[in-house]
Amino acid sequence: MGRPSFVLKSVENLGLSYMKGTEQYQSKLEAELRKLKFSYRESLEDEYEPRRKDHISHFILRLAYCQSEDLRRWFIQQEMDLLRFRFSILPKDKIQSFLKDSHLQFEAISDEEKTVREQDIIASSSTFGGAQLDPESVYKIPFAEALDLFRGRKVYLENGFAYVPHKDIVAIILNEFRTKLSKALALTARSLPAVQSDERLQPLLNHLSHSYTGQDYSTQGNAGKISLDQIDSLSTKSFPPCMRQLHKALRENHHLRHGGRMQYGLFLKGIGLTLEQALQFWKQEFIRGNMDPDKFDKGYSYNIRHSYGKEGKRTDYTPYSCMKIILTNTPGQGDYHGCPFRHSDPELLRQKLQAYKIPPAGISQILDLVKGTHYQVACQKFFEMTHNVDDCGFSLSHPNQFFFESQRILSGGKDIKKDSVQPETPQPRPSVQRSKDSSSTLDSLSSALDMDLEELEELLQ
Repeated sequence: MGRPSFVLKSVENLGLSYMKGTEQYQSKLEAELRKLKFSYRESLEDEYEPRRKDHISHFILRLAYCQSEDLRRWFIQQEMDLLRFRFSILPKDKIQSFLKDSHLQFEAISDEEKTVREQDIIASSSTFGGAQLDPESVYKIPFAEALDLFRGRKVYLENGFAYVPHKDIVAIILNEFRTKLSKALALTARSLPAVQSDERLQPLLNHLSHSYTGQDYSTQGNAGKISLDQIDSLSTKSFPPCMRQLHKALRENHHLRHGGRMQYGLFLKGIGLTLEQALQFWKQEFIRGNMDPDKFDKGYSYNIRHSYGKEGKRTDYTPYSCMKIILTNTPGQGDYHGCPFRHSDPELLRQKLQAYKIPPAGISQILDLVKGTHYQVACQKFFEMTHNVDDCGFSLSHPNQFFFESQRILSGGKDIKKDSVQPETPQPRPSVQRSKDSSSTLDSLSSALDMDLEELEELLQ
């Protein structure tokens, strides 16, 4: 079974639900890959056919995911997580062969060299808590190959070489992999015109990419389902922290910079604000900040109409995903956009969580996740704590998903746990039982993707 059989989506879901690299994450991912019959261990003679299909499907997915910046970013991230897992379970005697096959000239130093530099290596690496290096392998690599570790002061340098323990070498491998895959996707994108001219291929590739990344939370059938006077109430009940802070800043300052207007405006569009409502909403707020109505009409209304696909190229823009918010357009001083878990100072984040009535134990749990760079998992934990659920039953990947899942729970739809933090606006406890497991949906989608893979293999042969 090739890679399109829901493998990358499973990698994403588990990465959003568990801390990557932990024993629980590793065991869950291994179990899921076994369930999907994905050949994830080192190459064996009897695995030739599964490996062949994996290679074919990887290049098919390159075609599907080179079509936009968001798709490329998603694909690279999942492939990197999959590679990290596969490298972590690679037997020690296979590592040097893997490095050689990958054209990475990293040679393990001798035991004698390791003994001489052991204390310096341990002191410089963040992966050792005073432990000894044995039986850890250490690789001597050119300084230029370890710049990320050097920037973080996580590696020992001597005479133009970095001495990198096995636990840290994966960071360099992943960086090299990211660079090469990014360039490969850019080259693949140049071939898109030829692919798009084939009416047999393009629909299948579109189906693959859309099936993996899930909903884009465009307005669809939601337009007009909320009124302007509901927004303040909804912001405290069902907005994710990123949108909640934007709404609060807008109400207090009667203005947001461009990055904030785009992030928040598209979110509001996705939850149901029509173009007419959006123009009214932003104009009323900016006028409260003593802006002349004519200035708003001339300077801001065009951008709002543009985001709804009514100006310029008539592109109907969709709300930003968590990954896009985390990885692009880092907020500066005076900005309020971005992800609070990614871009906030830890102490400021603690204060925000306290204001949101998160208990001390919950705050510590969330801050630990943030420290480990598990920003979406931290937001998902925030969701569970503010909605009285032990397990929200989904992997959070989009602010609009947060909103719609919140509304579903508040209208009845999940089991409730006791002694948990309530939303700031008191709500009746939902009494509807947890919705059925989504495995049947995933299985049907997996089957559909398998069919797509078979069709594409036939077309490309």
